[in-house]
Parts: sequence; structure tokens; C-alpha cells
Amino acid sequence: MKKAQRPYLLELSLIILAVIVALPIYYLLVTTLKTPEEAAASPLGLPHHWTFGNYAEAWNMMRYPRVFTNNFIITFFSLIGCTLLPCMAAYGFARSRSLIGKLLFVAVIAGLVVPFQIALIPLYKLISTLHLMNTLWAVIIVNISVTIPFNVFLFINFVKSLPLEVEESASIDGSGVIGTFFRIVLPLMQPVVASAAILNSLTFWNDFMGPLLFLQTRDKAVILQEVYRNIGQFSTNWTAFFPMMVLGVAPLLIFYIIMQKYIIKGIAAGSVKG
Repeated sequence: MKKAQRPYLLELSLIILAVIVALPIYYLLVTTLKTPEEAAASPLGLPHHWTFGNYAEAWNMMRYPRVFTNNFIITFFSLIGCTLLPCMAAYGFARSRSLIGKLLFVAVIAGLVVPFQIALIPLYKLISTLHLMNTLWAVIIVNISVTIPFNVFLFINFVKSLPLEVEESASIDGSGVIGTFFRIVLPLMQPVVASAAILNSLTFWNDFMGPLLFLQTRDKAVILQEVYRNIGQFSTNWTAFFPMMVLGVAPLLIFYIIMQKYIIKGIAAGSVKG
């Protein structure tokens, strides 16, 4: 038998791609440990004197505990709303046989074709009318509203693939619609719900437009707003700017590492159910 040849060209291409991806990350991390003079003189070189004070300075300039708390509150409650409400809606649409249910589903999915930027002015007027301006709830409500159409579209296909026999057995045992949903359907939806929650958390944590529009005082600011405030008009201190970026991304990176197994489960479930 002829011995299989190793795909050297493919391996070389992957190594080059890995270097290209890792180089900006290396530059980011190395710059956070340099003085401004070292960063300007040797952008890609290792620091001669490791300076960890840049992180302490960034922590104080950003008021990190406060903005981290605001980010966490917005992301946490947005995730609850954008997963629970679409799950319930998708279950209702998937099991509905009425014309009204189909029309409502089309109305919800129509939100996918409307860009968020087009609705900025109506959203601003609506939030102002509801007296929610400069509150975290304004950003949370907008986040939930914007992500509901896509999540409903994602969940309904998964719900349709679930066997009806399980729900019928629960109905025979005396379980109502709400009980069947929370005890049977929702646990079975865990893979796709976890995947959607992880992807949405990336969007909510890194959102800049929503907080910029609806949060007007510094005590309600989020991480990206504080990072933006420390960009100069004519010049930027990169050794102070990059540590802010690392502090902003670090919690999300830790969360992503912890939850990555659920992404794999969701992808596997989607490949089987689809």
C-alpha cells in the first residue's frame, strides 16, 4: 500500500494563518506592559522593563468596578429576556395551527429585514416617552427587542424537530401547556438556547451604540464608553488604551472559555436536527 503523504502545504498555510491571527493579540498584550517611550521605539519588541502599572492606571481611569457592574447587569437581564421570551414564542408558533399564529410569526420574523440603525430615532423617542432615558433598563429593553426575531427564527426550527409524543404523554399525565413547556420542552432546548445565549452575550457585552444613545451620565456608563472617553482627539496613549481593552474583553473571554462546550453541543444538535 502506498504510504499517505502529509499535507505539508496545508500545515504551512495553517501555521501562517495562526501567526497572522496571533500577531495583533501579541502586539496588544506586549504594549500593555511597556512605557509610552518603549511602545513608540519598539512596537513588536518585548519590554525591557515590565510595567504592570498600566493596568492599575486603566482600572482607576475607567472606574472599572462601576462600569463592569453596569455591563454585567445589562448583559444578564438582556440574556434572560432574549432567551426566555423567544423560547416561549417559538414553542407557541411551532405548535399553533391557526392563521393568526402564522401571521404573528411572519410579523415577528419581519423584524429581521429591518436594520437596527433605521429604528434609532423612533427608539430614542419611545424610550424618552417611557421616561427610561439614562437608565440601564432602556438598553436592556432595546437589546431584547432587537434580538427576538432572530432567536425566534432559530428556536422554532429546533422546536419543530422535537417529538410530539413526549408532550402528549405529559398532557395525559395532567400537565398543562405551561408545565409541559418548562418541564419538558425547555430542558430539551438547552443546546440551542445555550448557543444563542453565548452569541448574544458577545453582542450585548460589546454593544456601544445603545449605551451611547440612552446612557448619558458617567455613573451609568459601560466599558466601551469609558474606553472611548480615553481616546484623544489628536493623539492616543496606547499604553493606557490597550489595558482598558484587555480589562473589557477579559470577563467575556473567561465566560466564553467556560461555555464553549455548550457551543459544540449546540452545533452538534443543529447538525442532527436540521
